Amino acid sequence: MDNETHLFSLFRFHQSEYTLHHTSCTVRGDKKTRGLSSTGFGNTLAGFTSDAGIPTHVEPLDPTEPALKKYTNEFWTSRQRQASSIHEISYRACFKPQLPRFFINLLTKKGDIVYDPFSGRGTTVIEAGLSGRNAIANDANPLSRIMTEPRFFPPDYQAVEKRLLSIPRENSPADIDLSMFYHPDTEKEIISLRQYLLERHAASRDDMTDRWIAMVATNRLTGHSPGFFSVYTLPPNQAVSQRSQQRINIKRNQTPEYRDTHRIILNKTKSLLRSLTPDEQKNLNHAGKNTRLLTGDSRATPEILNDSVQLTVTSPPFLDIVQYKEDNWLRCWFNGLNDTEIGNRITMARTVEAWSAVMGAVFHELYRITRPGGYVAFEVGEVRKRSIRLEEHVVPLGISAGFVCECVLINQQTFTKTSNIWGVDNMASGTNTNRIVIFSKNA
Repeated sequence: MDNETHLFSLFRFHQSEYTLHHTSCTVRGDKKTRGLSSTGFGNTLAGFTSDAGIPTHVEPLDPTEPALKKYTNEFWTSRQRQASSIHEISYRACFKPQLPRFFINLLTKKGDIVYDPFSGRGTTVIEAGLSGRNAIANDANPLSRIMTEPRFFPPDYQAVEKRLLSIPRENSPADIDLSMFYHPDTEKEIISLRQYLLERHAASRDDMTDRWIAMVATNRLTGHSPGFFSVYTLPPNQAVSQRSQQRINIKRNQTPEYRDTHRIILNKTKSLLRSLTPDEQKNLNHAGKNTRLLTGDSRATPEILNDSVQLTVTSPPFLDIVQYKEDNWLRCWFNGLNDTEIGNRITMARTVEAWSAVMGAVFHELYRITRPGGYVAFEVGEVRKRSIRLEEHVVPLGISAGFVCECVLINQQTFTKTSNIWGVDNMASGTNTNRIVIFSKNA
């Protein structure tokens, strides 16, 4: 059984197991396709032409079920209106801002609520704020809020510089061994900064300038260039263990050099603010006053009202390919967070069945909060070397929750053979491909 036939065998199974409350039916003789849309958003995609002049390729996911179609094109690229510099915060497994912008522009208007239940570094909600929309973010990892909130209220460069001047650079060594990452003087500066930020937070005295500094410092803890506090290590969206870093140091014959942490924070601040326009800053500030940043389980979000969200754009954790605890232990330490406790809360399902059980509950919650006429754009990946395509499992999960499945959108940015431009086999590892399942809630 091929992948697409398997999708529809799953769909038919869910049809028989669940009663759908909102369906769009296409009648062909005595046969009905429930929960699939033959019009709507797909028409917009079908008429799209890429920057290279290529029309959208449209095909059914299964010839026997023509109501559900797959639309493939280069719908967005990193070249289309350069993303705001305010997005440039490293975080594991995050998508480009052009992805949520595409859906925000097409499916929302100013003042609408845009939501991301797996918010990560906050790409969706920051892009919503830049575009004059309101936002709600949720993530089981409290680091998500630390990475997101200050960017709704970006401070002046001079304010950050003045605040850093008030923070001492000298302190005692860390309570854990960090000598493999930092020069002793750099480590003292990090400890001073950490102590200052934690004390301000504990006393409820930390303002947005403090939170901005915490965000930038968290993002600069480790990396592979002089723009980070550490000696050369893995990219900044990961963090190796102490023992692994010792091995890297031996292999590279390197020892940590002194890095001026205050200067690095100021340089990164300047970089984050460099393209921010007055209108964008105004939009962010306005959105930030109304934005809700939740830290919890996306299967239960009682803080969000029924029928209130116009658009959800999200990319959930993919099985066990991202080890959030291992990647974030140093960031958690710096922010006084318990990495073990957080890791236990984050979904790391190792089987498709376990992953689907969690996501099924998420979809039911999304259905509750999505307003009639609203949409969900659910980005999935080709995991385990393309042997699993999660859209095959996502389509029936969304339908069983009550949504109508509009289509599967494939944004394919790198084409290797014009003659096979739309072939699935052409989406080899290394191409920049997004696979998004689009759902709507009947008005």
